[in-house]
Amino acid sequence: MIRGMGYYRAGTVDPVSGVAGLVGEVPGDVTIAGRLRELHQRAVTDDGAFVWLGLFQPTRAELQIVQDVFGLAPLQVEDASNPRQRAKFEVTKDFAFVVLKVLSYVEATSDVETAQISVFVGPSYAVTVRHGSHGDLKGVRARLECDPDLLRHGPVSVLYSVLDTVVDGYLSVSDEISRDIENVEEAVFSPTRTDDDPQLIYRLKRENLEMRRAVAPLVATATELVRETHAQVPDDLRPFFRDVGDHVLRVSDTVEQNDSLLMTLLMASTSLQDLKQNADMRKIASYAAMLAVPTMIAGIYGMNFDDMPELTWSFGYPLALGLMGGLVLLVYRLFKRSGWL
Repeated sequence: MIRGMGYYRAGTVDPVSGVAGLVGEVPGDVTIAGRLRELHQRAVTDDGAFVWLGLFQPTRAELQIVQDVFGLAPLQVEDASNPRQRAKFEVTKDFAFVVLKVLSYVEATSDVETAQISVFVGPSYAVTVRHGSHGDLKGVRARLECDPDLLRHGPVSVLYSVLDTVVDGYLSVSDEISRDIENVEEAVFSPTRTDDDPQLIYRLKRENLEMRRAVAPLVATATELVRETHAQVPDDLRPFFRDVGDHVLRVSDTVEQNDSLLMTLLMASTSLQDLKQNADMRKIASYAAMLAVPTMIAGIYGMNFDDMPELTWSFGYPLALGLMGGLVLLVYRLFKRSGWL
């Protein structure tokens, strides 16, 4: 489905007749495909003009129509149709194809949800393909249309705007995960820690893994953008793309640090759990030893031998009880002094 459509010329929105009517339509329709082809041809012949077509979860047949209209590479279209495609950044002299993972943090469950945006950029067009429930580009389109200086750079301005928005989302999600890790760290070393700590740590490692899958494929390109060695980036836009690259590298460093910290926390949590179990076993063994003392004495006098003088002695019974109590107290103090109790 067409989620957004715009015709831009000389840094402004060109109110071309019929563009607004395409929003919400299906590009597989023959009439709609013809109108898209007309707009593209007009942009090709109109100096400085370009078309930005935004698609939301299109079918393979709908993408085929768009591929024919704009002359998109078949393999890249196939990648854009796959919602599980790995993030990538392919740029040539006149064309670019970028697949980005859009991350969203769910406050209620502390989960990280993933969507996907693919961006095709050519001399007279920009096509965005979105999969997933979040990552809507209406706000991106609105901000870009309010910035004539940026919009004047043509289709590459769409690529920058989408990159900037998605990477800013990475920063936000990264900060939320870092805060969750701090909370888990406090819980692990808290006196009132629970047995749920390892599960929480493992869950955070899974969320951090989602971050790594989104960011890791972009690190090499981000390094080139920061060093301003990417030949296909226009000179005027190099500072903008350098800022995006810097943010990607920053998130990548945070992901690595979080992963190391989570592994350390998992090891610490396991060690503390083992220590707690050892302490419990010491207490159990101590109380068992304390019970063994009176049991032994009672067992001796329960053998009912005939020649046991204490059985006929008037102080035998209180002496046996006192002996039991005294020995139990002695054993208790020994275990207490050794730290077992």
